Amino acid sequence: MAIVLMPLPARDFDPTESGVPWKLLCERGHRVVFATPDGKPAQADPRMLDGKGLGMLKPFLAANQHGRDAYRAMAASAEFNAPLRYDQISVNGLDGLLLPGGHAPGMRSYLESADLQDVVTSMFLERKSVGAICHGVVLVARSLGADGLSVLHGRQTTALLQNQELLAWNLTRAWLGDYYRTYPQTVQAEVIAALAKPSDFITGPLPFRRDTDDNLTPGFALCDGHFLSARWPGDAHHFAHEFCAML
Repeated sequence: MAIVLMPLPARDFDPTESGVPWKLLCERGHRVVFATPDGKPAQADPRMLDGKGLGMLKPFLAANQHGRDAYRAMAASAEFNAPLRYDQISVNGLDGLLLPGGHAPGMRSYLESADLQDVVTSMFLERKSVGAICHGVVLVARSLGADGLSVLHGRQTTALLQNQELLAWNLTRAWLGDYYRTYPQTVQAEVIAALAKPSDFITGPLPFRRDTDDNLTPGFALCDGHFLSARWPGDAHHFAHEFCAML
C-alpha cells in the first residue's frame, strides 16, 4: 500500500481531477491523505458540479456523472474530512503526491503556496512519484530547486492547453467574466517559461472527448521519470491509471 498526499485549496478545485484519481487509488488499496490551507475540509468548484451559469455548454464543461460520483464519494471519506494544514505536511512516509487542478479564483492560494512548492521540490529531490493535472502543473512549474530553476527544467510535461483555456474563456466571458482565466498568462505559457525549451511542452492528441474507466483511449498523460502530467478532466481516468502504475 502506498501513501499519497493530495493537497487542495480551501475551495474551487476540480471535482473530476481529484475524485477520479482518488477513487482508483482507493480501489487499488492505496491510502490518500489530504491537506488544505487551514486544515478544514475543502470545497470543490460548485459550478463544475451543478453546471450553473454554463447554459448549453454544461455537457461539455461541467463534470460528468463519473466525475460527480467520484467526488461525492471522496468528500464523504474520513480522510477528506480530516485534512492536514499545508504547514503540517512532511514528505517523510509519503510515496506519492497528486496535484489536481481547477481554474476558479479559489485555486490561487494553492498555486501560490510556498509550503506546497517546498513539498513539490522535496518530492522531486527524493524522486518520489508526483502527478499533476491541468493547473496542478503550474504548482510544479513554480517549485524551484537549489539552482533557482523550476523542477520541470529539463523535463517534458503537458498541462491545460492554451487553446482549451482560451476557448472556454471566450465562450463564457460575456456572462462569467474571467472565471476561466485564473491568471492573465495562460497555463501553457507559464509552464513553457519554466522549461528548458518550448518543445518540452507536449500537447498530445486533440482533446475532443472525455475518457472513462472503461475507455482510456481519449485521455492523455505524459510520464517523464517519476513525474506524470495531464491536461484536463477528460484525461482524468488515463492519468489515474498511469499514476497507479507509477506507484
